[in-house]
Amino acid sequence: MEKKVRFGLIGVGKIAPIHAEAIRSAQGGELVAVAGRREDKVKAFAETYKIDGYTDYKEMLKRDDIDVMVITTPSGTHADIGIDVAKARKHIMVEKPMDITLEKADKLIHSCEEAGVKLSVIFQLRFMEESRRAKALIEEGILGKVVLGDGYLKFHRSPEYYRDGGWRGTWEMDGGAALMNQGIHGIDLLQWLMGPVKSVYALTKTLVHDIHAEDTAAALLNFENGAIGVIEGTTSIYPDLCQVIQIQGSKGALSLKGTEVPKITFLETMCGRSERVTDEWADDLGEGHRLQMEDMISAILEDRAPTIDGYEGRKALEIVLAIYESGRRGQPVELSLKTS
Repeated sequence: MEKKVRFGLIGVGKIAPIHAEAIRSAQGGELVAVAGRREDKVKAFAETYKIDGYTDYKEMLKRDDIDVMVITTPSGTHADIGIDVAKARKHIMVEKPMDITLEKADKLIHSCEEAGVKLSVIFQLRFMEESRRAKALIEEGILGKVVLGDGYLKFHRSPEYYRDGGWRGTWEMDGGAALMNQGIHGIDLLQWLMGPVKSVYALTKTLVHDIHAEDTAAALLNFENGAIGVIEGTTSIYPDLCQVIQIQGSKGALSLKGTEVPKITFLETMCGRSERVTDEWADDLGEGHRLQMEDMISAILEDRAPTIDGYEGRKALEIVLAIYESGRRGQPVELSLKTS
């Protein structure tokens, strides 16, 4: 009989059902329990998925039949909860961002290392087939010397989105807004494709929403490999636009379009490779989460590091925080390029 890796879920908010379905559909995974603060929501969630429910995640941590805890609570709670999970000697999958400061992110990484447990940060777009094809094209040199790397992360969020969530758009619990919450997936994808960011020079503003943090931002990027690029991120516009990552090199260019299911919609190279896709498609949510769940399951069974471990998950967080610092200071900010 196939060995199952058993999961617990901490948090019953908007993203929790996506994780629950991903765990259930992942080969070798099984969801057995959930914890949240509101008894009514926990009860409903537990009944839907026919699992055990808790209003105190620390009670769930006492179980010896759970291998992995998936943390989907507000961003500013991720490290504190994760450290408790590590102390209970359970592996961790944590939603992006892994927390809202580098100090807390590093504490989580070190706690997992001390406890000997694995840590995976949710950046599911890296696992999608077309994202990996784009990565291969770049690494194989099909685009030549990479010159420009741009991320256009333009989303619509209603006033109700921020008002009803309570914690969203606050510095204290969300750690930011348009970039930290929505744009960070595209930022991670861009830096994964292009390589480390050396410095940023940014402008951030709150133009539409009644929130503390930014709803509009633009940044000039200086990559370690010498390339340059831009990030444009917002939640202040209408309508919601599809995420687009564009990579241009000396011998070709590609465009990776899609907020949940990225696809190469444009490819043109000197060697004759050419693709242009203009058809509409559905941006189905969940496939990338399933693939990342399966990566964590195999990491546990094979005793290896997850593909997106704490150090990998930290990279996009550092870029976002550098953009915020640059916006506050009005001058370029250097990144540390920390990898271990």
